[in-house]
Amino acid sequence: MSRVVVFDEFGGPEVMHVVEEPVAEPAAGEVRVRIEAFAVNPLDLMMRSGTSPVTVPLPHARLGVEGTGVVDALGPETTGLEIGDPVILTAIPDANVRGSYAEYTTVPASRVVARPAGLGITEAAAIWVAYSTAYGALIEKAGMRPGDHVLITAASGGVGRAAMQIANQIGAVPIAVTRHTAKKDDLLTAGAAAVIATDDVDVAEAVRHHTGGAGADIVLDLVTGPGQQDLVKAARPGGTLVAAGFLDPRPTPFPRGTRLTIFSYQSFEHTLDAVAVKRMAAFLNAGVRLGALRPAIDEVLALDDVVEAHRHLEKGLHAGKIVVTS
Repeated sequence: MSRVVVFDEFGGPEVMHVVEEPVAEPAAGEVRVRIEAFAVNPLDLMMRSGTSPVTVPLPHARLGVEGTGVVDALGPETTGLEIGDPVILTAIPDANVRGSYAEYTTVPASRVVARPAGLGITEAAAIWVAYSTAYGALIEKAGMRPGDHVLITAASGGVGRAAMQIANQIGAVPIAVTRHTAKKDDLLTAGAAAVIATDDVDVAEAVRHHTGGAGADIVLDLVTGPGQQDLVKAARPGGTLVAAGFLDPRPTPFPRGTRLTIFSYQSFEHTLDAVAVKRMAAFLNAGVRLGALRPAIDEVLALDDVVEAHRHLEKGLHAGKIVVTS
């Protein structure tokens, strides 16, 4: 049997509960993974509360889009993996059916990659969503290059911290944006070349100060909403803005009269592309090996404490990822 987190109605963290289910057998081309740990992401909260952009059928819906574990069984015609291999889950587009909030799950073999050597279980559980999103948005989409000034919103979150590390790894200059001046020292320690606190200064003016008047070459907007207008003003003419988040549920006015290249980015754009996943995995392995990429872990909880894990994320006071061990 497998312990699985499910919910039968939309609502607060308390709608989740742990049940026992038979362990599923992997189909052709699939693997079964014994989950050792998974991370909690904003998308999980949206699915649970009923605010997800994707329809979540009820009852008995599952959660979880990332995690790490060990290959436990191979389906027919599955090649390239062995039982006992430590792996990272790279994409679970049907998380409501086979999400990672469980002791076991089955996924297509193409949806796992080898766990980088040197990463502990809790770090491995928390690395893929944040780093693949930041890598896809900045390198695959925006073409980030050494020397680029990169403005990163929601910099205290998992993707924001990953983006700062990835920018530093290739020689770009990460400028962090946060709502709270109190987070400035933490973000500087996390790798920001400069920190702009929106409760203290004007974003566009501060960016011009840090870029010699030029403006940001790339803006990574992980919040969107009305505040994006200030980010547009902070970018240089001919720069790039990548909208890759949804933390502000309010409508985002379309920027007009600007000479920016604007992309909307969702991680599944690349994590469902086997060739792109190979590039992501190679970049991730190199960064881990060099010590340039390392996820920050805020708290580690047990599966029975998954409700508390969601409450903690909702408070917005975490500094790094929240991980649950199974």
